[in-house]
Amino acid sequence: METLWIIFILLVITRLCGAIAARLSLPVLAGEIIAGVMLGVLIGWIGKDWELFNLNDSHHFMTLADLGIFFLMLLGGLEMQPQELLESRFTALSVAILAMLIPLVSGFGIAWLWLPSSEFQFAQSFFVGTALAITAVPVTIKVLIDMKMLKTAIGKLIVSAAVIDDLLSLILLSILTAILNTGRLPSANDIIIIFGQTFLFVSLVYFLGRWLVKPTARYINRLGIEEMVFSFLLILGTIFAMIAEVLGLHFILGAFAAGLSFGRNTINQKVFNDVKKKVSAITTGFLAPIFFASIGMEIELSAITETPLFLITLITIAFLGKILGAAIPCYLFGYSIRQSVSVGVAMSSRGVVELIIAGIALRAGLFEVSDTSSSQIVENLFSTIVLVAIITTLVAPIGFRLLLSQQAKKNRVNDGGGNNLE
Repeated sequence: METLWIIFILLVITRLCGAIAARLSLPVLAGEIIAGVMLGVLIGWIGKDWELFNLNDSHHFMTLADLGIFFLMLLGGLEMQPQELLESRFTALSVAILAMLIPLVSGFGIAWLWLPSSEFQFAQSFFVGTALAITAVPVTIKVLIDMKMLKTAIGKLIVSAAVIDDLLSLILLSILTAILNTGRLPSANDIIIIFGQTFLFVSLVYFLGRWLVKPTARYINRLGIEEMVFSFLLILGTIFAMIAEVLGLHFILGAFAAGLSFGRNTINQKVFNDVKKKVSAITTGFLAPIFFASIGMEIELSAITETPLFLITLITIAFLGKILGAAIPCYLFGYSIRQSVSVGVAMSSRGVVELIIAGIALRAGLFEVSDTSSSQIVENLFSTIVLVAIITTLVAPIGFRLLLSQQAKKNRVNDGGGNNLE
């Protein structure tokens, strides 16, 4: 009965706040995180003596949150098909690498200077750099669709660069996971082992995806058993997730790889759309709101008052790192200054993946180190990173719209007629 009450309360509040956010033209996930913050404040006010509100210590609640992470990455893999990468030019690759490298190095450097010295300083600094290096592809795509710019040259560039960026962020996650397990600067041998594990995982996934997924899925589809293909995708995701964990990587890599392996041509477009619709319904309608609420409930708003300068510095780096990293190669490849800056702004939103990484680090105990417990920055580091994710996710779409509002108007008139911005 307790689990049912938890689900009822979370779904009602998160979906309501998500609907309000959507009505205000804001990302739904922002509303759902705010719902979690509200619940967290309510819990602090009432107290945790009421068992119903002791959610973060509930095994059922944490299981639902883990499933939310799994399905979010599975859906992310379905959204990001490999052929999208093949369409990208050298420009997109350059944008993706530089737009990830600058905030990664800057975030790591700032965190290293601000965080207190400890054996976990490197892990915490690398976490900050990784969190700032991410791009939220779903948010970016949604903005481009709304502005009728998804099929334009600049739209394709942004999507291609963002997809590459997200794939690179998963490699960073592999390294971060290894660092979280040791809490120290990896040696040369450790780095070789990490890349070896990642390479082995990618090789296994590629082999299985190329030679086994398609024939197995088509055979299962011919059986005609209701929802069997959907079950096959979940089984595939579970297998890949277990392979990732056996190799010392995080299970979300397996979920993402499963979605990526299940392409539009695995069976046919109709079956793919049907399976994707089911995954999307379960994710966005049920599990993702619970996960976002769990993140929001962990936020300490004291991060705004206790470490305001650190928070403002990270937000500034989050935007400037992406803008400079994307604008420099874009400008060198012939885009105007406004277009170049707009690419960086569009890639500045962090969204889901940053929140997932923050959640992983939280559970690994990265922010509860005894010898740095007196540091306000460490105590508020999780909340600071989540606030950066929320703020960039809210501000980036607005900035992109302002920069290319004139072009968007032309595209609406032409009904998205593929205007070339080059």
